[in-house]
This record gives sequence, C-alpha cells and structure tokens, in this order.
Amino acid sequence: MSNSAYNISAFCSIKNNTITLNGNVLYTHKAESFSAFIKAAYKAQDTKYPKFFKMDSLSKLAFLASDIVLKNENVTPENEQNIAILFSNKASSLDTDRKHQDSIQNKDSYYPSPAIFVYTLPNICIGEISIKYKLYSENSFFIFDNFNAEHLFAYSNSLLSSQKADAVLCGWVEFDDDNNYEAFVYLVSNTGNTEHNKQNIIKLYNT
Repeated sequence: MSNSAYNISAFCSIKNNTITLNGNVLYTHKAESFSAFIKAAYKAQDTKYPKFFKMDSLSKLAFLASDIVLKNENVTPENEQNIAILFSNKASSLDTDRKHQDSIQNKDSYYPSPAIFVYTLPNICIGEISIKYKLYSENSFFIFDNFNAEHLFAYSNSLLSSQKADAVLCGWVEFDDDNNYEAFVYLVSNTGNTEHNKQNIIKLYNT
C-alpha cells in the first residue's frame, strides 16, 4: 500500500542545534551543549510548561517538537481533540538509563534518584505531551534499529481508518548524548497539502 487518504499537515525537525518547521528554519542557536540549546529554544518558542525543566533530554526533545507542531495547527488544551501519538526511536531511554545506573553504582553516594528513575521508560515523553494538551487517545512508543517510515505510515493509517483517532502525531525521537540527538515529528489527519505515504515521510525526514 503506497497511497493514503490522509495528509501530513505539519512537520518539525530538531537536530544540530536547529529547529525547522515545515522545512523552514524556525530557530538556531550556537550552544555548546544540548541542555543549553533546548533551554534557549524552549524560551524562544514561548512554550510555557514549567514541568519542562524537570524532564529528561529525550522528553524535552519530543515535547518541544510536538508542541511546535501542535501550536502550528492551532491545537489547544481548551478544545479536546482525538489525537493519538505514535513515536519511535533506536536508543529507547538509554541516556537516562546510564544516569540511573551511575547513581546505583556510586558506592560513596548511593541513592537511585526518583527524578531520574521516572524517565527510564521512553514513552514518558508521550505522557508529558498528553498532559499539556489533554490528549486521551491511543499512544505507543516503538523501538527500531532505524527510522521506520513503513511502520509509522501503516500504524497511523490504521488508527485513522478505524476511527480510533481523528489525527495522529507521529515521529522519531532519538537522544543518545549531546552530540547524537534528533527529533522528527509530524501530524497526520484529513487536512494538509502533503499526501501521507511512505515516500513523503522519508522525504520530509531527510529534509
């Protein structure tokens, strides 16, 4: 199946200290670390979600990319919408897992931090997005060796055609360390100018 009755209405990419929205540079910053970059980007995008600063890096990455897409599509918490979330990556929550393991192995100051442990599941970022936008639809987080456009296409189309969702926020959100991170998030629905198919998903991912 290569064609779809649905369309991609907006997409956002975050990598190399740069944010693009629908292929256009939205924000860039010459920060020396991911932490400095994402904090500056959060403020520049007027995100307004205090819990953002308590999130792990993967959640910050996924949350900001999603927030930019949803705001672009005029999605607000005040108007309940049936939007499902379908994310994926390769490293799972590896960055946070490392920090959690370090806290366990430190014999001098042993104490596994609850603040870190909370984020040792990759799908926690979905919860943060759902809380802000009051999304109660289906959500899933899959782990693949590489970006899997076929899975995102087929699964989101299934949710839409079965009317389990009116729109699906899809993406690949990967954070390994400060130098290895990327987010690609897009919204699929009945509106939009880009046909939702595997070829276009790959094309936008590589934009």
